[in-house]
Amino acid sequence: MRKSGILLPISSIPSRYGIGAFSKEAYEFVDFLQSAGQRLWQILPLGPTGYGDSPYQSFSAFAGNPYYIDLEELIGRGWLTKEECSSYDFGDNRMYVDYEKLYSSRMKALRMAYERSGIHAEQDFIRFKEENAFWLPNYALYMAVKRSFGEKCWIEWEENIRLRRSEALNVYEERYKEEVEFYKFQQYLFTKQWNSLKSYANERGIEIIGDIPIYVAFDSADTWANPELFQLDGGRRPVGVAGCPPDAFSLTGQLWGNPLYRWEYHKATDYEWWTQRIAYCYQLYDIVRIDHFRGFDEYYFIPYGEPTAEYGHWEKGPGYDIFKRMKEKLGDKPVIAEDLGFLTGSVKKLVKDTGYPGMKVLQFAFDSREESDYLPHNYTKNFIVYTGTHDNDTIIGWYNTLNEQDKAFAKRYLNLKTDQGVQWEFIRSALASVADTAVIPMQDYLGLGSEARINTPSTVGNNWRWRLLPGQTDERIAQKIRGMTKLYGR
Repeated sequence: MRKSGILLPISSIPSRYGIGAFSKEAYEFVDFLQSAGQRLWQILPLGPTGYGDSPYQSFSAFAGNPYYIDLEELIGRGWLTKEECSSYDFGDNRMYVDYEKLYSSRMKALRMAYERSGIHAEQDFIRFKEENAFWLPNYALYMAVKRSFGEKCWIEWEENIRLRRSEALNVYEERYKEEVEFYKFQQYLFTKQWNSLKSYANERGIEIIGDIPIYVAFDSADTWANPELFQLDGGRRPVGVAGCPPDAFSLTGQLWGNPLYRWEYHKATDYEWWTQRIAYCYQLYDIVRIDHFRGFDEYYFIPYGEPTAEYGHWEKGPGYDIFKRMKEKLGDKPVIAEDLGFLTGSVKKLVKDTGYPGMKVLQFAFDSREESDYLPHNYTKNFIVYTGTHDNDTIIGWYNTLNEQDKAFAKRYLNLKTDQGVQWEFIRSALASVADTAVIPMQDYLGLGSEARINTPSTVGNNWRWRLLPGQTDERIAQKIRGMTKLYGR
């Protein structure tokens, strides 16, 4: 079945108080999607962000980002006042998130709401804690202890708690009992509000595409609480870390720094942790996009301590075995395989064996020196086509920096007569393609330039910040999107 959707992170919604949230503006965006004839909303990972504010470096593979909690709902419940929320400094630029100001202000507001909530006795809260006992206590304790050590990574904590000795766990759980409950309270609000928004979307025929990183952060509750899952040494430091080798885009490669999995352990436990993780994802999302799918076939091992990714090597991953077991345990759930970049024959075979659709990105198609698999005439049906992803520039930003040969090729291919409004011809090409599904970033529909780019890989400090401005997604643009969607049978 042909369908289409829009890519927009939660953080990019034009909510009040510094960042996108599960607010009335999020519900209005769902209404916009419905008006525009879309059936999919793709978001980025929902986890609490760590280093560099990246959703791909989260403090937990299970927890949600408390920044997305709608403060206006808490005002409605009498836990906060509008005056209190307005008194905090969330930043003064509506187009970009100020994470430093957001961290301080949002946590103060949520703490005040917690202290006034009387949540401890609520049966719904008690039930939430029971249902999420497989991850929530470890996460909440991790965050409370991390705060007590000045936000340092767990590897720098005092030895007894770093190594999770039972006596130390008991001491810290008692010492920071209220702080632990505060973090559980955040997760309760996050889950309640997200489930409400997701239900609203589903009731209007819109499915959520969620995005999960293949790896977890070293500075995370997962690594601290489950060291046996990862390639760590006796001192619980990584033996090797994840990344990508040097290529045309990066001469020294990409050093992500995530701990690598002990795949033999996962296999011996019948992929229990992965089963829990994926099953939980389908409580949050309708479709799951798995980032860096290649890592299940082979993963790039960089010795711990190397300053760049230049001296790593490839090692064998679990291959089809993990997906075979997932399907047996959970059923044949909808997955998108992020299979971008250089693909070996074995990676292509893995994607084919799973039956999952891979990805096609138009910005990778127009290299005038060679025929590309990303050109629409080379697609088959079982693909998701994008003009660009969160890691790409916008179509306008990218097009304006193309060299003369590649731009001339794109003009010939798309029959471009002018440089004005070129994004619509790229969008048209994606929607018209034979690929079953097309997903277009909101910035491309709006014709925005590089100022609206979400992320530039291998850089820190200016990413994950862009936001819609109020009124940008109006009925005029909705009807234009709807018309083109209908024209190409999506």
